[in-house]
Amino acid sequence: MKPETDHESNSASLISRIISGDPRAVARAISKVEDSSHDAAALMKEVFPHSGKGLVIGITGAPGAGKSSLVDKLALFYRARKERVGIVAVDPSSPFSGGAILGDRIRMQALGLDKGVFIRSMATRGNLGGLARATVDAVSILDAAGYEKVVVETVGVGQDEVEIVKAADVCVVVLVPGMGDDIQAIKAGIMEIADIFVINKADREGVYSTEKELEALLSLAHREDGWQPPIVKTVATENKGISDLASAIERYRDFHFSSDLGNQRRRAVARWRILELLREKLVSRTLDSESASEKLDSLTDEVARRQRDPYSAVDELMNGERQS
Repeated sequence: MKPETDHESNSASLISRIISGDPRAVARAISKVEDSSHDAAALMKEVFPHSGKGLVIGITGAPGAGKSSLVDKLALFYRARKERVGIVAVDPSSPFSGGAILGDRIRMQALGLDKGVFIRSMATRGNLGGLARATVDAVSILDAAGYEKVVVETVGVGQDEVEIVKAADVCVVVLVPGMGDDIQAIKAGIMEIADIFVINKADREGVYSTEKELEALLSLAHREDGWQPPIVKTVATENKGISDLASAIERYRDFHFSSDLGNQRRRAVARWRILELLREKLVSRTLDSESASEKLDSLTDEVARRQRDPYSAVDELMNGERQS
């Protein structure tokens, strides 16, 4: 029998600590997938069979809708029921500066003191893609670590955030009264991913008209699974409507896991995860060598100076990868 190496031993130890729910091991594992460490894929292969037991709740909506307060109160609600809660706050970096707004952890300081709650902010850190994949991997790690509820909060409603929320078991879209632009954004594509709508800050003027406009939109929409997304009104800062939201989440979970279309959604998520990994690996393999990296810099300059179009630049990079 081949003796176990230190690396294999450390990896096995990390996996066993994750499964036992050790927060330090969970944090270390998430850092590995976020940084695309050389052993991240091997780690996820070991983690995956232990996942699938927790409920993943995606919460999205425009900035200023009060998502962080809602997540905060929802986590407290679950903690009162003795459930362990993982929170992943997704902060897409600026494509120019690579900076990220990591304010969620500051706002959730009280929750952070609770040993039954794990909070992590994630950002792209200027990497080529990978935010959605790393976030979904982080969710799997928390799931494997025994967190019964894993909440993914996204900063906005852009393409990255929509992709991340698609991977959740339940998707909650948060609106606030008097923001007509929110309803317009829903028309543009958020509607199809929402399982539950929340009108937060429901003590504000305009809540009735927002609710009616949303109901009108819902009456025109037709979901293949036959689910009619409920509209829940909350005032998160005053802890109002949180139990109604939790009930709506449970109702959708029961519906989702009892229907054949729930299986189709899980298949769609599985397909998306495979394609996301494939894209990342192909990009990584294409740019792996030093010469490819130099070639990319050269082509970048040519495209920036409009001496070449980006499509032929990609063709040249791909041809170089096939020849190597």
